[in-house]
Amino acid sequence: MKIKTSAIMNSIGDYPFDEVDSMRDSLTKKGVDVIDFGVGDPKEPTPQIIRDATKTAVDKRKTDGYPRNNGTPEFLEAVRNWTKKRYSIDLDKSTEIASNIGSKEAVFNLPLAFLDPGDIVLVPNPGYPPYERGTIFAKGKPVFMNLTEDNNFCPDTEDISAGIAKKAKIMWFNYPNSPTGKIASKEYIKKCIDFCHDNNIILASDEAYSDIYFEKKPISPLQVSKEGVVSINSLSKRSNMTCYRIGWLAGDENIIKPYKKLKANIDSGTCTIMQDAATAALKDEKHVEEMRKNYRIKRDIMLEAFRHLDLKDCTSEATFYIWQKVPDNYTSLEFVKKLLDEKTGIVATPGNFLANKVDGINPAEGYVRFALVPIVEKTKEAKERLRNLEL
Repeated sequence: MKIKTSAIMNSIGDYPFDEVDSMRDSLTKKGVDVIDFGVGDPKEPTPQIIRDATKTAVDKRKTDGYPRNNGTPEFLEAVRNWTKKRYSIDLDKSTEIASNIGSKEAVFNLPLAFLDPGDIVLVPNPGYPPYERGTIFAKGKPVFMNLTEDNNFCPDTEDISAGIAKKAKIMWFNYPNSPTGKIASKEYIKKCIDFCHDNNIILASDEAYSDIYFEKKPISPLQVSKEGVVSINSLSKRSNMTCYRIGWLAGDENIIKPYKKLKANIDSGTCTIMQDAATAALKDEKHVEEMRKNYRIKRDIMLEAFRHLDLKDCTSEATFYIWQKVPDNYTSLEFVKKLLDEKTGIVATPGNFLANKVDGINPAEGYVRFALVPIVEKTKEAKERLRNLEL
């Protein structure tokens, strides 16, 4: 029997982080003690308060059947209260919030609710791969907006042609930004929202890193306008809950309602045990403050190591990423392979893995992304290994 994959599957490459995993595994098989800054998966434990809430929920939910598709009342109320405290935004928990199975699910599936074949989605480049992949699976067309040093990693809406704007249905917006660590100003956010309002485009704001910052506290587009805006958030990075798969959407009820209808046809809701754990996480800020301090320590350790190598200062404003420029005589992949030397044993992500070529140019070439996920002791060890790196 001959098994044939679909045209859509054939049109996409491997998921970029699978390639990073392969690099790491090849070193591990050789017995190298690898320090992995590749995939953004925190190695610190999930806070005790969350683990305790999870244990309690296992018994509390022992007779639960399928979860409510839209979220438990307790979780929706926790999201509402957190949003009010964090952003001074009032949300109606019955119409303006929806639970999801981590932000990736929402990012990938959102285009299915709003695109007709051939519709355009504006995608930051480099950016989170599901922005593009979800568009393709919904039979839309991704149009890439390059994030470069020249535009301060904030693409100018004035560079989007009238023809593209007319066909666009969604604009992905991601600040604090992965991978650049950039925070968007209120003025830039307003400019993007005005552009979307003028062209009837949904502004979809991926805010997975909203609570990871070092100096300036990021704002949400929902603080500028709720109309036409949807925020997608997650507990994965805020509370080291990557394996829990829990998050939410919030914003314009005219976006939330179709998404709920879509979700009802795709899955059976978010696990209630995970929602109880997330409710506990959202009620506690102490662990988040400690997390920010921890990432600052690790960021500063790595920045010192890069200064020792005479690399360009690429201090990040937010997220747990450093978007580091590589030496002039290296490509992104060459530099990553240099780090993968058995004496160094450091895994990072080539910038070009995270971006698409536009007019033959990959805007992320010349950068490497370091995810500050190893524990502090391992980060210090990485710094010492980098001291012996010959460039």
